[in-house]
Amino acid sequence: MKRLLFLTILLSLFFSGSVFAQSYVLQGSVRDSVSGKTIENVVIEILTAKRQTLTAVSDINGKFSVEVPAGLCRVSARTVGYDLRQTEITVGSDTHIEFLLPAQTVTLGEVQVSSFRVERKEKELPIPLSVVESSRFRELSSLTLSNVLNTEPGVSSGGDGIWATNVNIRGMNESRLVTLIDGNRVETANDLTASFSMIDVNEIDRVEIIKGAQSSLYGTGAMGGIVNIITKDGHFSAKPYVSGNLLSGYASANNMFTGHADVNTGAGRWYLRLSGTRTDAGDMRTPEGTLPNSQYTMNNVAAKSGVRVTDNQVFRFQFQRNWSDNVGIPGGTAFPGPATATYTLISRQLFAGSYEIKNINDKLSLLKVSYFNQYIKRDVSMIPNTVTITTTPTGSIHTRPELITPVGNHNTNGAQLETTWNLNEKNTLIAGVDLWQRRLTTSREKNIEVDVLNTLGDTVKTNNIVRGETPIPTSTFGSAGIFLQNESRLLNDRLTLITGGRIDAIRVKNDVGYDVDYIITNGVRNDTPPNQRITFKKGEESSMSWSANAGILYKLFKNTDLSLNIARSFRAPSLEERFKYIDLGNYVRLGDPNLKAENGYSADLGLRIWKDNLNFQVDGYVNRINNLIVETPGEFIYTINTGANEGTIDTIPALVNANVSKALLYGFDFGFEYNVISRVVLFGSGAYVKGRDTESDENLPQIPPFNGRLGVRYSYPSVGSAELVFAGAADQHRIAEGEKTTGGYARYDFALKSYPLSLGFAKMQIFAGIDNITDRSYTNHLTTNRGSISVEPGRNAYVRLSLSF
Repeated sequence: MKRLLFLTILLSLFFSGSVFAQSYVLQGSVRDSVSGKTIENVVIEILTAKRQTLTAVSDINGKFSVEVPAGLCRVSARTVGYDLRQTEITVGSDTHIEFLLPAQTVTLGEVQVSSFRVERKEKELPIPLSVVESSRFRELSSLTLSNVLNTEPGVSSGGDGIWATNVNIRGMNESRLVTLIDGNRVETANDLTASFSMIDVNEIDRVEIIKGAQSSLYGTGAMGGIVNIITKDGHFSAKPYVSGNLLSGYASANNMFTGHADVNTGAGRWYLRLSGTRTDAGDMRTPEGTLPNSQYTMNNVAAKSGVRVTDNQVFRFQFQRNWSDNVGIPGGTAFPGPATATYTLISRQLFAGSYEIKNINDKLSLLKVSYFNQYIKRDVSMIPNTVTITTTPTGSIHTRPELITPVGNHNTNGAQLETTWNLNEKNTLIAGVDLWQRRLTTSREKNIEVDVLNTLGDTVKTNNIVRGETPIPTSTFGSAGIFLQNESRLLNDRLTLITGGRIDAIRVKNDVGYDVDYIITNGVRNDTPPNQRITFKKGEESSMSWSANAGILYKLFKNTDLSLNIARSFRAPSLEERFKYIDLGNYVRLGDPNLKAENGYSADLGLRIWKDNLNFQVDGYVNRINNLIVETPGEFIYTINTGANEGTIDTIPALVNANVSKALLYGFDFGFEYNVISRVVLFGSGAYVKGRDTESDENLPQIPPFNGRLGVRYSYPSVGSAELVFAGAADQHRIAEGEKTTGGYARYDFALKSYPLSLGFAKMQIFAGIDNITDRSYTNHLTTNRGSISVEPGRNAYVRLSLSF
């Protein structure tokens, strides 16, 4: 009945699409105000008298064209690196306009941000955030996504090697962040990095990083922040068009070759974008030698399309597939052995679609229904390097694990219903429903050779054994949330108040888990091996959680704002934290199905200055977390399921996940750009965070040291720009048990970017640079806790050529 009612409402909205007045063609061009050269990829946004928003994008010749209804229109032109320009025109016939854009020396907060559920300029939001545009991924070496995000204040990169990387935001690691791709959740094993490595940097339009708790927007997990990766899209156009890009690049540190191509086409009612990338990289060179087993091959294909069903209704669809093979995981001490480990295949596949209706009436400006499926597969090959010797009266037994093949399948489905209400000119309300479910299946086979030797050392018999295991029983995590967010502008628009709240119902189910599932001895399979243990009983659990936030942005002076954001967040335990069973021989790492959700309270106070020659932002924050989940020494109490000892209860030592701690994190971060003279910009950033377990009065793990950047950029019109950056970090001696101290370091990077060169039919742009100019040997603290990785890449020269048509 509910489905029928919802379908009826949707159909009625479909057939009641707004009726528009007579339309005319608005066309024009965009040029650099100094050089007079045309500018491509400029977003032209038209706000009509009926609050309808239309967009167009300038082509390679700087031209654009779009149909608009008659009447008063507000037209704006914006693109990265140029100041925003706006004008008002009255359309009563076909009209032509021209924009002359002055180059932007410093960031002015004009970038549109969508991660707050409604598009707003960066400087209009009270929350601490960073926006990294696609241009930065071309200008910098971009070995991975994390390398570029690492340049933002409060964001630090970490990982298991060159390919497998993640980020840490204000001391919060991947498990307490929410990662989104075009607003769709990425759910995978958080104790293994690489979420960001399954994203092609050449596909990124921008990355929006919300620093701080925002569970009321996106539900469980967003205790430390949100990383929303927005990929490139096509666009509608009044006239049919075809455009494209070719990109190739090389990096010397790991002999990395990259090739990328995309093509875009469309018209007034449809568009299509197709793209593909391949990257091959060898072992990474460090100042202390080559890092073995750090090679990888990455592939990516993507498609995006849109159909304008009526003037105010649009259907969008996208497909992404990213897969990598022969991905080395350097360092073996993270695995029993140590071992040589490789991702034989790791892939991410995304299907997503949305249907949106705009300007339904004077109050309801948007109704959007969306669905996504994101499937991640991890296949690992691990070869241990140890031999276990057992002495017997008649000789000895040598046990050699030859090959271990863990497999993990992470399948996430989600749907959203979102509405935006313009209650009046000063008040906007967003309300919706957010549903998603993750299903996890894992398996592992251990191939073992057992040599039986006599007293003379001769091999009497060799047994080939395959041991089948399920590290985590098949399990599902489901979340259903209702969210509200209200935005009010008060005191003649000097004060912006954003408040939000959310209630989530969470349901977790799991199958029974065993250790071992089966044993195959010399080809003979036994599904009820002796002394089989029950690791987890079949179960189901439901719970409720809530979150809320309030943000205030107050304009102190014309170009100076003060912001305050407070929030209550939560994080439900992951499937891994509840159900993992990792047998390390003499002890196990064990989950707990009865874990409570973490909850936290945070506050952030910020000051921002937006001037034509100065952009300055500083934030101080505090974040308190209750029911912190950590591993504590304990026992695994198990029941034997088969054999002569069936029903026997026994124990072995274990590291067990438990809610035993409270955490307090506090610190500050800042960033600035200052136009010293006409063509020279000084820029920098810094971040400091301290984390304590307040129950044990010990340091929290994975806390980055004080770090920062200082650089200078010189730009010359019609030629290009160059920048020199000094980046460094202090030593980190405030460490948790099991971590290593790391020394401070300083590194110098240099980057060049040419102005787009016209070739008639196309435009060419060149990017080049050198990372770690002095070939400095240093350690990133966030990569010291897994494996034997201790040295970052050495001197890396890179070049990138972009051709657009």
